[in-house]
Amino acid sequence: MPTGPDRVDPRITRSRRAVLDATLAELAARGYGGLTIDGVATRCGVARSTIYRLWPDRAALVADAIDALNEQPPPLPAGDETPRERIATLVRHLADAMRSSPVAACLPALIDGAERDPTVRRLHHHYNDRRRAALVAAIAAAVETGDLRSDVDPELAAVAVAGAVVYRRLMTARPLRDDEVEPLLGTVLGW
Repeated sequence: MPTGPDRVDPRITRSRRAVLDATLAELAARGYGGLTIDGVATRCGVARSTIYRLWPDRAALVADAIDALNEQPPPLPAGDETPRERIATLVRHLADAMRSSPVAACLPALIDGAERDPTVRRLHHHYNDRRRAALVAAIAAAVETGDLRSDVDPELAAVAVAGAVVYRRLMTARPLRDDEVEPLLGTVLGW
């Protein structure tokens, strides 16, 4: 365990996690416009001063909370996963996140906030660009290995695949199921 200046007080770590979780819950329940520092403080049982000591404003708090959600399945060691398997793993992970996670609960609020607030728009785009980068890289690797046609544009293909998953979450009554991932990939990527 680190001591001295590198040591992080476990109470700060717990408080920080509680605040981030409460921020996501408030965002999902009230939307970006209804999210307040007071509401977050009340929900997680900390003082407003604790929140302001860790984050300068609401936008920074939301950015940190959303960034904490950006956990994707790590790649397997070289040789244990083909590019095609990696693509399927990432899309299944996204489909699962769109069915039942804080991401799914907060997405409508983030979209609404991004339409109304340039800071939220930048945050939302940055977050999605980072998440999509893993899928773009996996598709590029599949093109490089010959698992996909050489004329497949990895960025456009990633947008098409991820877009279909998000569309099913936001625009239909039924999010994409795991058993629909392979057929979606076959349709979009042609395998």
